[in-house]
Amino acid sequence: MSQDRGVGPMDSLPPGLIELRARAAWVTLAALVLVFASFWSLDLHWRELWSRESAAAMARFLAEFFPPDTSAAFVRRVAKATGETLAMSALGTLLAALCGLLLALPAARTHSARWRVPTRMLLNALRAIPELVWASLLLIAAGLGPMAGTLALALHTTGVLGRLFAEAIENAAPGPGFALRAQGARPAQVFLYATLPQAAPQLLSYTLYRWENNIRAAAILGVVGAGGLGQLLFYHMGLFQMARTATVLLAMLALVLAVDGASYWARRAMTRQVVARASLRATRTRIRQPCRPRDAPPPLRARRMPPGSRRSRHLKEGRTAPTAQDRARSLPPRRCRR
Repeated sequence: MSQDRGVGPMDSLPPGLIELRARAAWVTLAALVLVFASFWSLDLHWRELWSRESAAAMARFLAEFFPPDTSAAFVRRVAKATGETLAMSALGTLLAALCGLLLALPAARTHSARWRVPTRMLLNALRAIPELVWASLLLIAAGLGPMAGTLALALHTTGVLGRLFAEAIENAAPGPGFALRAQGARPAQVFLYATLPQAAPQLLSYTLYRWENNIRAAAILGVVGAGGLGQLLFYHMGLFQMARTATVLLAMLALVLAVDGASYWARRAMTRQVVARASLRATRTRIRQPCRPRDAPPPLRARRMPPGSRRSRHLKEGRTAPTAQDRARSLPPRRCRR
């Protein structure tokens, strides 16, 4: 007599899920090995970092920042540099969003494969070079000032947004595009009226997020002479004028917090608008029942469930919610028109 073996937890899983879990386990193991190898290969002096001498030196250095310089003339210079940094980041992000959208169309898999590989290689090259390197290269052509910083932000951010925009376009639902193509619409019309409305919230979210990053990057580009708060920071820190350096750092902090708050408010408002439209579209959708003749007997009304029934207990405990079909059955069917 054959003895039945118990079914283990792994036997009930489909083969694809088992293979996916095995791959995830190998990837996690490889990441852990890489982390441990990095700690072992780097010469990290943790004892010197947390020693009393290091703590005393850092305390003396931080004490030199107080009190910040709040003279009227210097505050006006800082305010002008703050506006310059904000303008550099906004203009650089706007140029990057436009160029990234143009490059995302041939880079997406939903379009022709002829220009896909060259466009993706161009996007990889643009985002592989940091903003500081782009600013150093553009200083030779554009000279000192915010021009080089703005172009550096635009070039690097174009590579980042172009790749993100291409993925957002690829993830758009293909149904509306197929419907427009069946009606004879051109590719530009399909993109404007089918793909872009679906991907627009995600594109705007990516743009706002990169604008937040460009605010921080624009504050650092002044180190190489690209203007803005970074140039003031590099100049006064090089002269060991820590009081004025503290004022510049406070201006950077206030600018980053203001931009982060504005970006968060814009994304939240956009998300609320999308959710409101989806809920309105869902409320307008109603399950249509087949009509019945006028001489047909009246429909059966939905009976109230007894208090002790199983479904009543489930609804009371919150484990089961009435479905749309249940709500539709409780409505009287519509009459046929003559």
